[in-house]
Order: sequence, then C-alpha cells, then structure tokens
Amino acid sequence: MNKKIIINIKGMTCASCSASNEKALNKTQGVLSANVNFASKKAYVEYNSEITDELKIKEAIIKNGYKIESDIDIEHNHNKHAMTHNIKMKNGEHKHGGEDIKKSWRAFLMSAILSLPLVLEMFYKYRIGINIYNMDLIMWLHILLATIIVFYFGWRFHKMAFKQAKKFQANMDSLISMGTLAAYFYSLWALVINKEGYLEAASLIIVLIILGKYFEAKSTGQAGEAMKKLMELGVKKAKIVFNGEEKEVDISEIKVGDILIVKPSEKIPLDGIIIEGESSIDESMLTGESLPIDKTINSKVFGATINQDGIIKIKVTEIGEATVLSQIIKTVEEALGTKAPIQKLADIISGIFVPIVIIISIITFTVWIILTNNISVSLINAIAVLIIACPCALGLATPIAIMIGTGKGAKNGILFKSGESFEKAKNINMIIFDKTGTLTKGELRIKKIINNPQYNFSEEKIIKIAASLGKNSEHPLSRAVYKYAKEKNIILKNFKNAKEIKGKGVLAFCSEHNEIIGLGNIKLLEELKIETNWAKDILTDDHLEVGTQLFVAHGDKNIGVIIVADVLREEAKKVVSNLKNMGLETAIITGDNKKIAKNVAYELNIQNVFAEVLPDEKSFAIKKLQEAGKKIIFVGDGINDAPSLVQADLGIAMGNATDIAKEAGQITLMANNLEKVVEAIKISKLTFKTIKQNLFWAFIYNIVAIPLAAFGFLNPIIAAGAMSFSDVSIVINSLRIYKK
Repeated sequence: MNKKIIINIKGMTCASCSASNEKALNKTQGVLSANVNFASKKAYVEYNSEITDELKIKEAIIKNGYKIESDIDIEHNHNKHAMTHNIKMKNGEHKHGGEDIKKSWRAFLMSAILSLPLVLEMFYKYRIGINIYNMDLIMWLHILLATIIVFYFGWRFHKMAFKQAKKFQANMDSLISMGTLAAYFYSLWALVINKEGYLEAASLIIVLIILGKYFEAKSTGQAGEAMKKLMELGVKKAKIVFNGEEKEVDISEIKVGDILIVKPSEKIPLDGIIIEGESSIDESMLTGESLPIDKTINSKVFGATINQDGIIKIKVTEIGEATVLSQIIKTVEEALGTKAPIQKLADIISGIFVPIVIIISIITFTVWIILTNNISVSLINAIAVLIIACPCALGLATPIAIMIGTGKGAKNGILFKSGESFEKAKNINMIIFDKTGTLTKGELRIKKIINNPQYNFSEEKIIKIAASLGKNSEHPLSRAVYKYAKEKNIILKNFKNAKEIKGKGVLAFCSEHNEIIGLGNIKLLEELKIETNWAKDILTDDHLEVGTQLFVAHGDKNIGVIIVADVLREEAKKVVSNLKNMGLETAIITGDNKKIAKNVAYELNIQNVFAEVLPDEKSFAIKKLQEAGKKIIFVGDGINDAPSLVQADLGIAMGNATDIAKEAGQITLMANNLEKVVEAIKISKLTFKTIKQNLFWAFIYNIVAIPLAAFGFLNPIIAAGAMSFSDVSIVINSLRIYKK
C-alpha cells in the first residue's frame, strides 16, 4: 500500500543539503519518490508501506546528518482526529519557526556586541602595555572574543561541515566553516610571529552570516504567511446539541451525523448541511469571494467559514481529512512538494556547486601564492571565494516562488496542485471552455413563452398548465418550468395519472376538461396525434431565442411553446474579453447542437466552436489542436470533462466540478466564478516569471562574485555580507507576487 508523509527537516542551510537529503531518501528501499523543498525545509515522501515505514525513512535523514522536528501524515486515513491533529501540529511548527527567528536575532546581537572590539581594531589599534608571552593583553582579549564568536556562535556551521566531511560531501556550511577556521588559525599563527592577523574577518563572517540567516528566516516566514493562515483557520471547539441541550465539546469528539449549533460571528466547525435556520456565510477563506452567501435549509456549509447573522443548526457530513479545509491544506502541501521542470537545472548545478567552489578556492590560493609569495593575501582571497559563493540562492529561487504563488492562489480560492502548473502556463496560447456549467450556470431558465395564435391561451395560462405537469417530473426541463411558476406565485392544478414518456415528455389527465394534457417535444405532439405545422415553424424559425422548445398540449390542441435555455454566467463576457486582451484564443466545446453553441459563442464573441461533440471525443478534439501547435488550457466541470482536463496542457476544474473532474485538473477553483480562471493564469505566469528572475540573479551573482573574489577585489567581510544579501534578495523578489 502506498502512503505519503511530509517530514520537517532541521539543519538544511542550502540547496546542497536538500539535494543530499533527496538522494538519501530516494536510495532508501521502499521509497517510491522523494522531493525535498529547501524553502519550506520539508521532505515530501511517497513510500510502499509493505517494504518500509516512517521510522526507517526518518532514520535515512538522521543518518545523513540532519534532525527531524515533526512529521505530517497526509495519507487519506479517514481518522476523525486527523484534521485537528494536523492543524495543531502545524501551528506548533510555525510557533517553533518563530522561536528560531528570535534565536537567530539573539545570536546576531550577542555576536555583534562581542565583535565590536575587533571592528575597532580595524580603525584604531589600542594597547594598554601589559604583555603576556610577548603579546599585549588587548590582543589576548581579541583572541578570546574571536574564539567565542567562531566556535560558540559559529558551532552550527562547523558541526554540519564535519558531518558532511565524514560522508565525503560538502555544503554551504562547509564553505563557511573552512573560510572562518582558515582565517582564525592563520591569525593565531600570524600573531605568534608578530604579523597582522584576521581575527576580525573570521568573526565578522560569522556575525554577518547569522544576520543573513535571520533575514532569510524572517522573509521566508512571510512567504509562507498564506499557508500559515490556512492552517490556523480550523476551530478547536464546537457547540453540539445533545438531548435538546447545548454542550461545548472538543472538535475531535464530533462524529458524522452530530447536530451543531452555530451563532452569529462564530466559525462553522465542520462541513455539513443546514437543518434549521438561515444565515449569510462568509466563505472568502475558501473561495476568495468577498461577498457573503445566503444559506437556507439543506444548504451546504463548510468548516472554518464564518456565520454572519443568523443562528443555524447544521448536521455534520464530513470530519477529519474529508473536510474541504483539510483537502485544501493537503493539496497545497502536496503542491509545495513538487518541482517545476525548470528547477532541474538548478538542482544539477547545486549538487556540484560546493565542490567546484572549493576547487576554485584552492586554485585561487595556489595562483596568488605563486604570483605574490604572500601567504596572507593568498589566504584572504581564497577565503573570500569560499564565503562569497551562494548555493542557497540557487536552492531558494524556485521553491520560494512556488510557495508564495501557491499560497496566494489558496488565499484567493485557487488551488495549484503542483509546481509544474506555473511553468505550463507560460506557453499557453488557447483556452477552451466546456459550455454547460462552465460558461453557463448549468441552470435552465425560461427565456420566452409563445402562445399559438390559433387558440386564445394567455402566457400565464400556458405556464400554469405546463408547471402543473412539470411538478410531477424530475426532468431538468420540467423542473425549470415548475420553478418559474413558483417564482411567479402561480397557483397550480392537480392533474391525475401523470406519467413520463422517455425522450418525449410528460402526460397527465385533466378531469376538469376531461382531456389529456402534455408537455414535451414535437415527438410528444405526434404521439398525441396533434397537428404539428405550427410546431415545425417554431423549430425552424432562426429569429427566435435559442433554446429547447417545450410544446404544451391541451386535448387535441398545441396551445403554445416554452423556450428553455441555460443561462450564461454574468462574468463570462468580461472573462473572454480579458483573455483575448492577454493574447489568448478562445473556444467552446460542447455536446449541444450547433445552433445553441453558435449562439453562446456569438454572445461571448468567441470565434472557435466545437459543437455536437460526444463526451469521449472532447479529448480527441483537444489532442488534434495540440498536434497543430496549440498549447491549451481546458476549463470544465463534469465527469465527461475529466479526459479533456488531463489531455490539455493545463486543466482547470470549476468550483462546482465533480470529484473526478477536480482530480483530473491541475488547478481547481473553489468558487464558481470564471474570473478566477483569469486570476489563475495571471498568478501562474507571474510566479514563473519570478522563478526565472530568481534563477537569473542567482546565477549572475555567483558568475560575477566568485571571479571578483578570486581576483582579489573582495575581502571576506564584504563577501559575507554580499552572500547573505543574495539569499534575502531572492526572497524579497518572490514576495512581490503577493503585491501584484
């Protein structure tokens, strides 16, 4: 049986660390796939539980030299405690992350204060004249301070470097450790023989890198803000109705079928349906829609949404990982565990980056010693090469942008299932919509009522007869007529012996007039032996509203026709216009007849129409367009759309989509709002653009900075500051995604 687990790894400092852990996990027997995200410091592992278990997977990480904080099981186990447990654990994790930030800040402050005398030494050499072993007491103080900074505050770098060395590996900690230790021990030797040392360089490298780590942790924390807010949305307590009395219980004690009471301004604890009361519900945290939604009896409600103004009782239908909130968290977590194809290049380079830098550093030292015969200059330039190199920037470039893009999407009711979605959006040149339920509301409405001029029946009379028949039918067309009559407060008749004739319509007997009453298509009129000339004229009249014609029969007379059609979404026209402004072709694909499809296309100004397409032919039609060079987004909602969602370069499932369609799509919209399609495309393109910018600057930084250090233009202190800033700049650039 395949299972998935997310493991929080402590101690990763650069892309080399994530690559090392990924390699160790993928080599573990029973592990099917492993992705390690440097930005989120998590490993996303899928494994065969019959071959290995969580303990062995964690041991692989520990043996690799890293620690584990906590793990999050994202397997569908239908455990009623799962959602509460996961949210609590993640909240604790974020609290712990906050403590790490504070710890880094305290370490920086303390080390910075201790380094002040060493910094002053660079500008003014103060001596008190008390010598111990031929060295002024002030210099002994400097050695003490440098020792504390290098070995106490810098211990984490040396410790990890040692662990890596034991495995014949190296990471960013190796570069920092080698650089600072070389500067420190050279300085001790230099001071013994009365030469200038570089204790201030060894110390300030540590101080500046700790400061860089603080800013990196803080800005990375901001990058995960949307994800944090998602995780903190769940409630811990709920008011349950038990034996007619209200009782507050822990959320983990609630079972499917329990009745909960939710008062105004309270969060709805779990997914369910309203069985008593009505209210407006703020579902913005799920859908990104700012306006509250009116809910009445039998309406679905979702956990973590906010009840605004009414007291409601809900019957719980979903608990634990089956709730919508838990599914969103799971989807976002899994998306963060995937890699965009563009990251492969960065991963390859990151895997060999540190050894290459060490080789360049050795070459730098060797060349300078040959040219100058000055060990001091040679060592300083070699150290500068070690310190200026930044594998972190390469490692952060892609995952940090994906983290922010995914978080922004989730906040706005758009779920990106993988990092690949962002990259796929860049080449899209065509967007194809399913019609029913996507461009339209999927709600049939009466567009026109026409009475047959041969007979004197009013529109209200025609509707009254039709709706009296329709109330006995479950067919969507009949229900649309019945719903219209109810909205108009038309009093209906009770006909006898109502029956449906498949493919034709519904019949009943009117005892008042002693006649058969019928509602259906022209085939029903033929069945009743009613003259059909007027009906045929209606069917062939191109000037009438497009829709399905329902003829109303009264005895031997066809008294009128009701035209029923699906209603376009209010935002559809604006969305199509926006997509065209973005340079995208638009198209409709539908199983409906050509006349209806072309009418919808005309209303929305869509040029490409694929009508009367059978469900199993939709994906084939998309494939043919792809073969012709089109890069396609398909937007759909039904079971029959699933193959098309998979076939398309990028599939977007609407909020009202079936579960199968949602599974097939790479992006899921939580709201039934087409404007989210435009938003999803914009977020995708912006995120990928940011990834490219990040990688460009990460590569450029290292390509320019390392030669500058090797040629002696940068001292180690400036190199340490520049290296720290490079990481932070990548995160800051990625945070711009939030603001656009």
